[in-house]
Amino acid sequence: MSALRKKFGDDYQVVTTSSSGSGFNQPAPEKKKKRQRFVDKNGRCNVQHGNLGGETSRYLSDLFTTLVDLKWRWNLFIFILTYTVAWLFMAFMWWVIAYIRGDLNRVGHDDKYTPCVANVYNFPSAFLFFIETEATIGYGYRYITDKCPEGIILFLFQSILGSIVDAFLIGCMFIKMSQPKKRAETLMFSEHAAISMRDGKLTLMFRVGNLRNSHMVSAQIRCKLLKSRQTPEGEFLPLDQLELDVGFSTGADQLFLVSPLTICHVIDTKSPFYELSQRSMQTEQFEIVVILEGIVETTGMTCQARTSYTEDEVLWGHRFFPVISLEEGFFKVDYSQFHATFEVPTPPYSVKEQDEALLLCSPLMAPSLCNSGGKTSSLDGLETLEDSESTAKLPTKLQKMGREDMPRKLLRMSSTTSEMTYSLGDLPMKLQRISSVPGVSDDRQTGKACKINTDPISTSVADLPPKLQRMAGGGRMDGHLPPKLRKMNSERFT
Repeated sequence: MSALRKKFGDDYQVVTTSSSGSGFNQPAPEKKKKRQRFVDKNGRCNVQHGNLGGETSRYLSDLFTTLVDLKWRWNLFIFILTYTVAWLFMAFMWWVIAYIRGDLNRVGHDDKYTPCVANVYNFPSAFLFFIETEATIGYGYRYITDKCPEGIILFLFQSILGSIVDAFLIGCMFIKMSQPKKRAETLMFSEHAAISMRDGKLTLMFRVGNLRNSHMVSAQIRCKLLKSRQTPEGEFLPLDQLELDVGFSTGADQLFLVSPLTICHVIDTKSPFYELSQRSMQTEQFEIVVILEGIVETTGMTCQARTSYTEDEVLWGHRFFPVISLEEGFFKVDYSQFHATFEVPTPPYSVKEQDEALLLCSPLMAPSLCNSGGKTSSLDGLETLEDSESTAKLPTKLQKMGREDMPRKLLRMSSTTSEMTYSLGDLPMKLQRISSVPGVSDDRQTGKACKINTDPISTSVADLPPKLQRMAGGGRMDGHLPPKLRKMNSERFT
């Protein structure tokens, strides 16, 4: 604990999570009732297909895949049953041939009689002959003679049928034993996901690891968010699937899975969690499905591992404990801390709320508006400030005309130098030069100074977008005023 505090600070608290979700050093809050999952933690999908009707015949059209997908107990049952029935059937056919030819009655034959199959005189002997032939044992005591053409034909049929049955059943068992599903058992996912700040951004994180020394070639990870929603047309979607970006645009979803990695999803305006906050997580219902795909290095087969995280398995304000340490000549991974997390200072607000707060406290707003805590936009605040203070700085005759004859842009341009200094002080120099037009400067400035600043302003405005050019007025604001107001404004600076 002391080493952790020395490395991360006293504000961090280690939390060791267990499989049941408890194990925090502080009292755990009351849990919500466990709900049905779409994908279990082991990757099994909780979906059952019912009321197929006549569509069940489609399973028989792909019999090989159907047998591979069956459980092991059914595969073994079908394997034993098929061989048993085939052996009994072929043994019965040899017994029938011996019965029709009269080979079973050895009393009525002399020494020169040649049977179809030597030493086959009952069903057990016929069965033993079939097994010796099928398994290529060849003891030499029972054999086919050249006086039995029907036996030769049955022998050819037996060889072909036996090869087909062996290829089908043995191939099915081999594929089932070599399925890469067992490789997924050595791919680990953290029991919980965490939400905290990383690189100045609110990030959803979870951890993946590989227990084997053999690598997963071309490992790629994807995330799906399952959440019910209702469309504007009124249609209800119980399991709507949304994509969570875990680095598709940057290539971070391509993993070099040698040591445990922390997968990150940055919560921004494009994220489905843009409006998710710590408080809203208490009422939200969603499920994050994680899919890890790769090629098994030893077999070359594609493997897929899956898991999921429900809303009660996402820890707000937590970060994963480091598991890699440098030893003498190698890096050691401590999997005992694979699922462990610790608390970190994290704002409980959603990204949307943080963006709105930053917008309200932008440098273009007055201090009273930024600190008031109200929800008035910056534009409305500027208009209110102009209505109360800007008119007082105008000449008496211009004030008498009031806001009825004067455009709102003129009032905005007639603010004092101190007001413009606060609102424009953080802007680039080019925008400050554009905004410092004649009429905004202090009364102590002379007309000569205004005349000097006209040319740089005109040059800078030409480089701005059309919208800013209209706001700046092209460097001379008097050109847009009526003749009477231009005359009054010129008298003010003379």
